[in-house]
Amino acid sequence: METDQENKQIEREATRNLYVLWFGVFMAGMGFSAIMPFLPLYISDLGNFSKPVLNLLSSTTFAITFVMTAIISPVWGKLADKYGRRPMILRASLGMAIVIALMAFVTNVWQLMLLRALQGLCGGFISNSTALIATQTPRDKAGRALGILVTGQTAGNLLGPLLGGVIAAAVGYRGSFLMTGALLFLAFLLCVFFVTESHKPGEAAAKSDKPADPHPFRHLDNKSLIFGLFLTTTVIQIVNTGINPIMALFVQEINHTNWSTTLLVGIIAALPGVSTIIAAPRFGKLGDKIGPQYLLIGGFIFAFCVQVPTAFVSSVFLLMVFRFLIGVSDATMLPQINSLLTKSVPSEMISRIFAYNQSFSSIGNVIGPLVGGVVATMFGYRGVFLSGALFILVNFLHFMTTTKEIRK
Repeated sequence: METDQENKQIEREATRNLYVLWFGVFMAGMGFSAIMPFLPLYISDLGNFSKPVLNLLSSTTFAITFVMTAIISPVWGKLADKYGRRPMILRASLGMAIVIALMAFVTNVWQLMLLRALQGLCGGFISNSTALIATQTPRDKAGRALGILVTGQTAGNLLGPLLGGVIAAAVGYRGSFLMTGALLFLAFLLCVFFVTESHKPGEAAAKSDKPADPHPFRHLDNKSLIFGLFLTTTVIQIVNTGINPIMALFVQEINHTNWSTTLLVGIIAALPGVSTIIAAPRFGKLGDKIGPQYLLIGGFIFAFCVQVPTAFVSSVFLLMVFRFLIGVSDATMLPQINSLLTKSVPSEMISRIFAYNQSFSSIGNVIGPLVGGVVATMFGYRGVFLSGALFILVNFLHFMTTTKEIRK
């Protein structure tokens, strides 16, 4: 009887953690993306720059956050595996709240760039939230829980630019930083009072007579699979962000309607996130039933079949359909990556694994726009979609070679 009550209590705590961290992950995603609509305008207010210099400063200021996140995430992951995921979640949420609020008070672009770098260094909220949910959820239900968490990040990334633009229009650029910081501080308070961690990963190591292994990765039997999953995360982000430099121009080129190009670009940019939010929990649950590796394979094939015809669309409404479907493919793949990572490593290493996955995601966020810009310059806008399909195909072939054992 006591065991049943304990299990129910653990289940209630896990459910509460999931929904509190969903809100936190949503706010973290929004904090990373809310600045996008007005970043160049804010920088232009901080000095008198020529257009080429303004473009360079805007790109650098935006990218530096992801570069710092890629560098520092493994460090936070290692500390989380040693001292617990909850302390890292609290550190990240409070750090981001303070840093983003301070952006309201900068007087030059170099201060803004420094704070954007610090924002990246304060990262780790999403990866440690994922690790906490992964370790507190039964493995046969991990896909659904991680799928729900994915929708939080996706919703934040999707709504961030919209909310950031609306807030900036209402209270100014500086006011938007203060409001975003306040919302992140709210996420911090919710995590303080409502997120619990029943088992800290360092406790098992403290009770063990064996010294801690300084190189635990070398003992993993499936290192090639794990690296393949990291690579897949990078490719997904490259494909998703590679169209950012050209989307508005491509929509303008094929827009033969009376609709505003600006409005259409906003709708098209939002559609992949909308479909991911709708589909991710459902595909996560399906992955728990049939095996995440099979659903991930289906996601590769579906993404390739969507990406190729996108290059040949001549109707803006057909482009909407394909962008909606690419979000479905993301929903097919992202929860399965997290689920496979959870099942491929011991629990005392999960924070490090998700931290590395976050690093690879950030690398994709940096590489994607660069690749998109170069490909568009050399082969035109449609070449960007074909290059994305090529990335997917190569990644798929690599994945098939690294999952032979688990598929048997």
